[in-house]
Amino acid sequence: MPNSRFWSRRVPGLLLVLLTLLPWACTRKTVSFNSTPEPPVLAVADTLTRTSDTLGGKPSLSTARKVVLTKEQERLAKEQEKDTQRKAKKPKKNVFLGERIKRAYVKTGPKGRNQKITIFYFLKYPKPLNAYAPSHYYYDTKKHKILPLAAIEDEEPNLKILHGPYKVVQNNKVLETGYYALGTRHLRWETFNSNGILLTKTHYEMGFPRDANVSYYGEDRSLINEVVPYVNGKLEGEYAKFLVNGQPDWRGQFENGKRVGVWTKYWGFRARRRYEYQYGESGYDPEVTEPELIRQYNRNAVLIYDKEKNYDHRNDPEAVDRPGATRRPGYTPRPAPRAPGRVQPKNKK
Repeated sequence: MPNSRFWSRRVPGLLLVLLTLLPWACTRKTVSFNSTPEPPVLAVADTLTRTSDTLGGKPSLSTARKVVLTKEQERLAKEQEKDTQRKAKKPKKNVFLGERIKRAYVKTGPKGRNQKITIFYFLKYPKPLNAYAPSHYYYDTKKHKILPLAAIEDEEPNLKILHGPYKVVQNNKVLETGYYALGTRHLRWETFNSNGILLTKTHYEMGFPRDANVSYYGEDRSLINEVVPYVNGKLEGEYAKFLVNGQPDWRGQFENGKRVGVWTKYWGFRARRRYEYQYGESGYDPEVTEPELIRQYNRNAVLIYDKEKNYDHRNDPEAVDRPGATRRPGYTPRPAPRAPGRVQPKNKK
C-alpha cells in the first residue's frame, strides 16, 4: 500500500516533464559549416574605434604606448618634480599696501620670560614721506632701536622706514599690535596686559587719530593749520601745528588730556628743530605747567645747548652759527618762546 501511494503521486509529475521537453527535442536545427559567424542583426556600431574619438586626438590609457625611461631620465624627472614642489611651497613676496617690505625684530629687557620681542616690517626701498605726518618711525639698523623722528634732511642708510604689521610679545603673550604705513601709525592699534585683557584700542589714519580735529588754511583745505588729536572726546595722541608754507611749527604729544614727553619748536624751514621742551613723563601724573628747555639748535641744525650734557654755546659768536656772518655791537639773542597755550577740549555734539 505505501508503494502504490508513492507511485501514484510521482507519475503525473514525470509525465508533465516529458510532455514539456518533447517539442524542443523534435525541433529542426540548422548547422552551418562557415568559419565566419554571421553578424548579429541588432548590433550597434562602435563609436570609439579611432584615436581621434577618445581624448581629443590623444591616445587613451589603454592604447598609449608605455615609454621606457633610462635611469638618467628618471633621475632628471624626479629632480624636476622636486623643484616644482619647492616653487609651489615658496611663500609669496612680502607686500603691504603695494610696497615691498622686509621683516625684522628687536629684543629688549633681560633674557627670560620678561624679555620683550618686537616684530615689525620696514620698507625695502625708500619712499617719499608725508610732510604733515606728526612723526615718522624708523628702525636704526646700527642701534637696533625703533626711533620716532620728525624728519630727516638727508637719506641715512641705517634708518629704515617702518611699514607693515607691528607686534610686541612677552612670554609668548601679545602686548601690543598695530600697523605702520610709510612710517606712521595706521589702522587699529591695541594694547593688552599680561593676561591678554584689552587695555586700549585706537584707530589711526596715517599718524593721526581718526577722531582728530583738523583745521586748514584757506577755503580749499589744501594746507593743514593744526591737528588736535582726540580719542573718545579726550586729548590723546600726536599734536601738530604747521605754518602757511607747510613747514612744521610745533609738535608734541598728549596723554590723558595732558602734554607729555618732548615738545619741539621748529625754525620754519627744512623741518629743522629750534627748541625742545620737556613735559611730564606720564599723563596720569600732575601736569607740568612750566616746561623746561632741554635742547636748542641754530639755523644750521647745530646743537648749541643741551641741559643733560651741561653744554651751552648760545653766547658764542655768530660765525659759529652761520659762517660769514658777524654779530653787530649790542646784539642780544631773542628769548626762547614758550610752548603754546593749553588746547581747549573738543566740544561734544
